[in-house]
Amino acid sequence: MEYAYVRRINYYETDRMGIVHHSNYIRYLEETRCGWMETVGIPMSLLEERGFTIPVLEVTCRYLHPVTSGDVIRIVPKITLYNGVRMTVAYVITEEKTGQPVAEASSGHCFTTLDLHPANMKKKAPDIHAIMERAAAEA
Repeated sequence: MEYAYVRRINYYETDRMGIVHHSNYIRYLEETRCGWMETVGIPMSLLEERGFTIPVLEVTCRYLHPVTSGDVIRIVPKITLYNGVRMTVAYVITEEKTGQPVAEASSGHCFTTLDLHPANMKKKAPDIHAIMERAAAEA
């Protein structure tokens, strides 16, 4: 199943030049990832109730074309690595109307307990692990 997050750019997210400030893309990735996880059945609230979280270890973003207030972007995430402890998500960001590439990004994560000790989901939460494995296989 391909998931896409569609979002309108707000005026306050732009800089003095009228384009989206680069730091906002990191927020868009988070919104996308959380929305995708909810869609596959693993909302962050469930993870936290079960004693887990997924901190960000790294983020990269390559900006290809500027977007401005009122533009609508489409972000498609894809799991490129999942091994039970770590996860990497790649994102393709396009302008919704034209399909023009706006940015390419990725984020790296580690599943942990709430006190930030690494958690092997295969052992600690086999049901969540199965969902993640299926999602990675579909990518």
